[in-house]
Amino acid sequence: MPYKCHPERLHFLHTNIYRASSASGMIARPAFQDPLAYPTGGFYNPRLSEAIAQATDKEPGMITEEPLLFEISSPGQTAVAMPDTDVPPVRPEAVIPRALLADAPPPLPEIGPLDLVRHYTALAHRLFSIDQQFYPLGSCTMKYNPRVNEKALALSGVADLHPYQRDEDVQGLLEMMHRLAEYLAEVGGMAEVSLQPAAGAHGELTGLLIINAYHRDRGQKRSKVLTPDTAHGTNPATCMVCGNTLVTVKSRSDGRVDMDDLRSKVDADTAALMITNPNTCGKFDNQIGDIAELLHQAGAQVYLDGANMNAVMGITRPGDFGVDVMHYNTHKTFSTPHGCGGPGAGPVGVAEHLRPFLPVPVVVRRDNGTYGWDHDRPKSIGKVRSFYGQIGVLVRAYAYFRALGAQGLRSASEKAVLAANYVAARIRHRYAMPFPPPYAHEFITVPDFDRTEVREVDFAKRLLDYHIHPPTMSWPIHHCLMIEPTETESKRTLDRFCDVLLTLADEAEKSPETLRTAPHRMPIGRLDEVAAARKPVVRWRANDGS
Repeated sequence: MPYKCHPERLHFLHTNIYRASSASGMIARPAFQDPLAYPTGGFYNPRLSEAIAQATDKEPGMITEEPLLFEISSPGQTAVAMPDTDVPPVRPEAVIPRALLADAPPPLPEIGPLDLVRHYTALAHRLFSIDQQFYPLGSCTMKYNPRVNEKALALSGVADLHPYQRDEDVQGLLEMMHRLAEYLAEVGGMAEVSLQPAAGAHGELTGLLIINAYHRDRGQKRSKVLTPDTAHGTNPATCMVCGNTLVTVKSRSDGRVDMDDLRSKVDADTAALMITNPNTCGKFDNQIGDIAELLHQAGAQVYLDGANMNAVMGITRPGDFGVDVMHYNTHKTFSTPHGCGGPGAGPVGVAEHLRPFLPVPVVVRRDNGTYGWDHDRPKSIGKVRSFYGQIGVLVRAYAYFRALGAQGLRSASEKAVLAANYVAARIRHRYAMPFPPPYAHEFITVPDFDRTEVREVDFAKRLLDYHIHPPTMSWPIHHCLMIEPTETESKRTLDRFCDVLLTLADEAEKSPETLRTAPHRMPIGRLDEVAAARKPVVRWRANDGS
């Protein structure tokens, strides 16, 4: 797969994509004059909404209240029909001490099957999800998760396997894992990949443990880890867990690393630089080759946080510009589910000189063509997870690779970059951009909060009224919105999002109270979030209905 590309070429590509998106042919007339007319971004039925509004005295698009199960309980109803028992009945008093028995059965809700299904379906529709709403979460890459990947995972040859089965019984799965590791190594320009880590942050931990083991093996104790101020927040946490000392490197006004500040901080105690490229400002740092050379001259290693690989797949490879260790976020780049905190997978790739330190076991292809596990790596950092990795997630990532192929991966990155630059170009006349274009797959904007007295959280709450999940806020700089549209959203969705942002900019100037009191169309309005966190009401009382 011909992936190799110089950083200067990537910078040139991003520049031209931004210019193309700024051309008059791309900045088309808004597809929707009234963004509120399409509150769910494609899943909205106007006639149904009007009918609900008339029947409930709610405005169109507003989500109505759903009663609790206790409130719709009807005596005698049940959602389960159990067969008659084939064992003799036993009086509770005969087997349970009287002191432990209640005077009466608990007042549990009694619900019929259809009412139960409708209740939970209604609750599900009140939730935000990538299937129903647009998620422009910067640095999160909330792209579409292809359903065909779920079918691959559900195959009995995968779903019914057990991790303790003999190697000869699971050759198909071992071959798949070996191929996936090879694909990841090729995309990243790495020598070998471990599939063990169970999340991106876990991959970071594994990568830094590998770097520390490498220095110890050379008889060196290096404690300092450098991170640019545009790095991911998990990087400092990883340093602390590994016992390293964190030193922050400044960025220039264009969002790239300040090379003078970096030179002043690299010394004989430097173990590594943990860098994200493209960074969280949405900029690809084309100094990365010089950065890697500077670290290597000092005997240090370069760790790449692969969270933003969605901008460079098939265009450039981290290994080609000097990266020694990197992790991959399968849930960001390779379309596996985010999973509400788990499960996940954060494979780690290393350069040739770090292969001996990878976690064991590593899946290998033997000389006879069969597959198995290599445990014989004396310098390994050991296991970082039970068994062999998050198999269900890895199968989905493998299916994504096979569906797209080399050209498809490159196309995905090019479209992700195009989408981000298109949105930035459409709103730049109303939203301040602290960093100049071109952008990679995401960008940062800082609305003029001081003049309107509207905060970023007000923008976020108001976006909920339009059934758009808020962007990432207040990071990596104060009061910012970080926007990442991804390659899987249509131009129709991007145009509607831009229309909504422009509408919010108008509201901030003409009716800021509308934003400060948002949301207006959600089941629950603006909360006192401090009180909600410290004194949550999580109990319903039957006697007073509260």
